[in-house]
Amino acid sequence: MEELDGEPTVTLIPGVNSKKKQMCFDWGPGEMLVCETLFNKKEKSEVVPGCPFIYIIRKDVDVYSQILRKLFNESHGIFVGLQRIEEELTGKSRKAQLVRVSKNYRSVIRACMEEMHQAAIAAKDPASGRQFSSQVSILSAMELIWNLCEILFIEVAPAGPLLLHLLDWVRLHVCEVDGLSADVLGSENPSKHESFWNLVTILVLQGRLDEARQMLSKEADASPASAGMCRALGDLMRTMPILSPGNTQTLTELELRWQHWHEECERHLQDGTFASSPRLGALCKIMLGDEEALLEQRELLNNWYHFLVTRLLYSHPTVKPTELHIYAQSSLDLFLGGESSPEPLDNILMAAFEFDIHQVIKECSIALSNWWFVAHLTDLLDHCKLLQSHNLYFGSNMREFLLLEYASGLFAHHSLWQLGVDYFDHCPELGRVSLELHVERIPLNTEQKALKVLRICEQRQMTEQVRSVCKILAMKAVRNNRLGSALSWSIRAKDAAFATLVSDRFLRDYCERGCFSDLDLIDNLGPAMMLSDRLTFLGKYREFHRLYGEKRFVAGASLLLSLMTSQIAPRSFWMTLLTDALPLLEQKQVIFSAEQTYELMRCLEDLTMGGPGRGEPDGQGPQDDDIETTKVEMLRLALARNLARAIIKEGSLEGS
Repeated sequence: MEELDGEPTVTLIPGVNSKKKQMCFDWGPGEMLVCETLFNKKEKSEVVPGCPFIYIIRKDVDVYSQILRKLFNESHGIFVGLQRIEEELTGKSRKAQLVRVSKNYRSVIRACMEEMHQAAIAAKDPASGRQFSSQVSILSAMELIWNLCEILFIEVAPAGPLLLHLLDWVRLHVCEVDGLSADVLGSENPSKHESFWNLVTILVLQGRLDEARQMLSKEADASPASAGMCRALGDLMRTMPILSPGNTQTLTELELRWQHWHEECERHLQDGTFASSPRLGALCKIMLGDEEALLEQRELLNNWYHFLVTRLLYSHPTVKPTELHIYAQSSLDLFLGGESSPEPLDNILMAAFEFDIHQVIKECSIALSNWWFVAHLTDLLDHCKLLQSHNLYFGSNMREFLLLEYASGLFAHHSLWQLGVDYFDHCPELGRVSLELHVERIPLNTEQKALKVLRICEQRQMTEQVRSVCKILAMKAVRNNRLGSALSWSIRAKDAAFATLVSDRFLRDYCERGCFSDLDLIDNLGPAMMLSDRLTFLGKYREFHRLYGEKRFVAGASLLLSLMTSQIAPRSFWMTLLTDALPLLEQKQVIFSAEQTYELMRCLEDLTMGGPGRGEPDGQGPQDDDIETTKVEMLRLALARNLARAIIKEGSLEGS
């Protein structure tokens, strides 16, 4: 048994009192229907008016956000591109590609966050503004977590460069300093600005020592009394050893230089160099990594992970990845000071510092409102070969499970479902069967949408789904009396029964109107007419009409007779075929031979002996009986005359 993460959240439905009323519900792939019932299991009670509504509860409402839809669309292209990374690429080239993909994902999150921030500013009502601001906070947290995972799991930065990456991470996500710097430098006398020393302190806390020195030079210019102290502190900032990206010095050399520099800072402090300026003294203590001095700047640090990185910068600049979790845990404890408990974001970051990838994914799945983040991050980490050993007990690996969940959420949306198809495609174990199940649930509101679904199914050889879509479209066409379209869809579905039904409708219409509709389709059936006997008959019967129109009477007569004798023609249509033979029997030249005429006579007798023609009910009116009797008499007379003429003609030919 897995340990439960906690009680599930309760969703309150307005107007529904579940304590007094029995509820009924029905699950769907992405939503649930909920309503009240009149069922009372205890005793019969008086029926009182309740909640008359049926509520739809959606499990993933983020897909309906206009701005977040851009996140889903943009990241889809990155995801598909990632799947195409050549497996042969190894080492640095593969790692560089994966890092680039990770940065692309982060840029999409950041762009979406900026747009959401603008929407929050432009919101007309407070509720919308709060909602947008909440989404900005979530996106910011997502980018923060992703960036840290990129540094620790994808870049796999070693000791030395690791701290540089962490400094960039903090600077990127604690960006209030840029606005503060613009305010201070934009004033007439920056050193006298109320936020001047806050700005200098934040710059030191973030390791931006060159900018801090420039600010101190302004203080030195404005206050000659403190100029010497500012220069001394500025020199310490300038000489602080940091492993730059292009530097070739070893970690041992860096540690020796840093130790020497650290001792020089201590000497200045012990000699009382900054004794007359508490602010400069506090900055020197920060540069010494003094924990008390750092914790005094809680408000400027904002959070414990900023405190962690500053602490590492000035105390342990060559920290190893394996040591991070120790410093992270102590920094969290020191910063919170037992006054508050860690937030979900704190737990996620701590799991990352502990290199517990599965815990990061688990905590993110619980804390975030949709599956986008965990699905894409897990997929990327899987490409880094970091999740190969983690299979779930119900038949899929973690990557595939999360991608399936995310894709299922996309299928709940009227247009984003198309993105979900590619996610299912890249789930080798359960992707295809999941796609088949979800495709069948797509509402085919328009023919354009149906064609998209059909194209997707045909590209993947999903035969049953192709047939299902075609049958649905054929049924819609029949209801709208668009027989040509219905026949076309039934042929495409290779549905013999439905093709027979539509062919019958064509023949019925012909009997009622005396002409065919959709001649182009019937004339060009080709091999498709072999799908069913009735469709074959429809195509051949139309061919007879074409031969008759071209005055190719002999060929037309042979085709007409073969339709009857081969039993392809429905018996209910025999009288129509025999009636069509009348003009040929009355031609001046003999069209039907004696043998063919005998066949026609046999068909007529079979029809008259077998009951009513055309498959009509027995209870015909007297007028219909008279018409049928007249037709039969005319046919018998025409057949007898044609037989006599055929015998004479054939006898004359034999005699000559």
